Amino acid sequence: MDALLERFTDLWDHATEIWSSGGWAMPPIAIIAFVVFGLGIHVWLRLRAKGFETVPEHRWRHWIDHPAERTGPIGELLDFVTGNESIEQTSESFAQLRVTETVPFERDLRVMRICVSAAPLVGLLGTVTGMLSTFSALASGSGGEKTMLLVADGISEALVTTETGLVIALPGLFLQYQLVRKSERYKAFLAHLETVCNQKLHRHLQKRRSRARQAA
Repeated sequence: MDALLERFTDLWDHATEIWSSGGWAMPPIAIIAFVVFGLGIHVWLRLRAKGFETVPEHRWRHWIDHPAERTGPIGELLDFVTGNESIEQTSESFAQLRVTETVPFERDLRVMRICVSAAPLVGLLGTVTGMLSTFSALASGSGGEKTMLLVADGISEALVTTETGLVIALPGLFLQYQLVRKSERYKAFLAHLETVCNQKLHRHLQKRRSRARQAA
C-alpha cells in the first residue's frame, strides 16, 4: 500500500511539473478538455437513457396498440405522438418531438466539435509563444547557465502545449464521432417509429371508413 501511494505521489509530482512547464496555455486547454469530455459524458448518458437500443421493436410495436402497457422513455414518446385522428396530426407531433429530442443533442455536439478543433490550435499558440520566448532568450542572453535555462523553459513550453492539445483533441474527436453515430441512430429510430405509427393509423382509419360504409 505504501509503495502504491508513493508511486501515485511520484506520478502526481511529475504531472504537476509538466503542467507548470506548459505556461499560460495549459489552463485554457484544461477548460476545453473539461467542456469536451463533460459534454460527451452528458450526451452519452442522455442518449443511453432514451432506451431506443434496449427496447426491442416487437415490444414498442405492441405498445402502439396497447397504451396501458407502455413504460419507460419509449412509452412516453408513444404517449406524445399517438392518439391523433389524422396522419397530418401525427406528423406534426413527430415534428415537435424532433425539436425537443434531437436539437439539444445537435447543439451539444456542435459545441464539442468546436472545442475539439480549438484544443490543438490553443496548443499551437502556446508553441508559438514558447518559441518566441526561446528566441528572445537566445537574442538577449550571453550564453551562460541562465540563458540556457530560459531556452529550456521556452522549448518545454512549446512542446508540452502542442502535445497536450493533441492529447485532448484525438480522444475528443473519437468520442464526438461515436456520439454523432449514436445520435444519428436515435434520429433513424424516430423516423422508423413515425413510419410505423402512420402505417398503423392509416390501417385504423381505413377500417373505420369501411365500417362506416357498411353501416350506411
